[in-house]
Amino acid sequence: MKTVATAALAVATVVYVVARWQNGRGAVWAGYVEAAAEAAMIGALADWFAVTALFRRPLGLPIPHTAIIPRRKEVLGRSLGEFVGENFLSEPVVRGRLRAVGLSSRLGAWLSVPEHARRVAHETGGLIRGALTVLNDEKVRQTLTDALTRRLEAVPAGPPAGKLLARYTEADAHQPVVDLLAQRAVDWLVDNPEAIESAVESEAPGWTPRFIDERLARRVHRELLRVARAVRDDPHHAVRRAIDGYLANFAEDLAKDPQVMARADRFKNELLTHPATQEAVVSAWAALRRMILEGFTDEDGDLRARLAEAARSFGVRLTEDAQLQARVDGWVEGAAVYVVSTYRSEITALITDTVNAWDGEETSRKIEIQIGRDLQFIRINGTVVGALAGLLIYTLTRLSDLGH
Repeated sequence: MKTVATAALAVATVVYVVARWQNGRGAVWAGYVEAAAEAAMIGALADWFAVTALFRRPLGLPIPHTAIIPRRKEVLGRSLGEFVGENFLSEPVVRGRLRAVGLSSRLGAWLSVPEHARRVAHETGGLIRGALTVLNDEKVRQTLTDALTRRLEAVPAGPPAGKLLARYTEADAHQPVVDLLAQRAVDWLVDNPEAIESAVESEAPGWTPRFIDERLARRVHRELLRVARAVRDDPHHAVRRAIDGYLANFAEDLAKDPQVMARADRFKNELLTHPATQEAVVSAWAALRRMILEGFTDEDGDLRARLAEAARSFGVRLTEDAQLQARVDGWVEGAAVYVVSTYRSEITALITDTVNAWDGEETSRKIEIQIGRDLQFIRINGTVVGALAGLLIYTLTRLSDLGH
């Protein structure tokens, strides 16, 4: 395009020379052509100067207000950053654009397609596997252990445990445990009568006859077995009521008695620092990690299928539930506004710093490449418009002379 624009100037110059020569020989038409060509050259040169002055000094001469872009690229970068920040990263623009996009409805329609839902499950599985692969297991275990220990150490054990125990006993949720213990007691007494008899006989006085000790031991065993069976079979047995009362009193003491509360805290801290607790956390993390990796590795596994179905179901609901759409759009708008409001200066600074880091000549070259074709059309248009203006002015001047 530079060649075309320069060629237009060259044509105008040749036409001017020829027309001036013919005008000197008295050709009537030559004056009109000479005026048009002369004005075309002026227009072409003026626009060449204007276009060139944007990017460099014309002919290398230190003319004021030329080479504008290389000299003022810092101002250009700052202005560009401010322009983007004010017109693209403002809250009204972001909210309006997101509302116009209808992100939630589009997302719902996309997720509703089973193939897309499976793709989401596949990509999610890949991300999770990658994250678990690069994680340092030892650091994760230590972090989990430290976080659990710090969090639980800061919370008093007594009041929460007392409140939980009170609700547990009020709802009779402890009765299955009592049932289990009573049944185990019955089973043990049935299977181990000799243990009771041996214990009674060992505590009997040495002067009592042996047959009396044996009868007493059998009687004690039968009585213990009867009581155990009664506790097991009678939901309102006195032993059960005694257990209920003990648990209720213990729950109240956990919430109000300073000594009991202090003992509960000591027990909690000993439990947290016990090696078995640390090992349990480590084992839980290892089991969870293995389960997730195995679940997402299997392409046809249940975990991945469930995730795909959950994504599809969410997509269907998102397309049908207007309230859910409004909530999702609100979340997205809020997140986007927070990002642009919080990091707008960093985003615009990226533009400004990038432009500032460019070399002046390089900046000029980049911009000229992007818009240079249109700028060369300005030169061509200047040549044509100059020719027409010169022809019009010359014609009007001749008509004026003829009128006098």
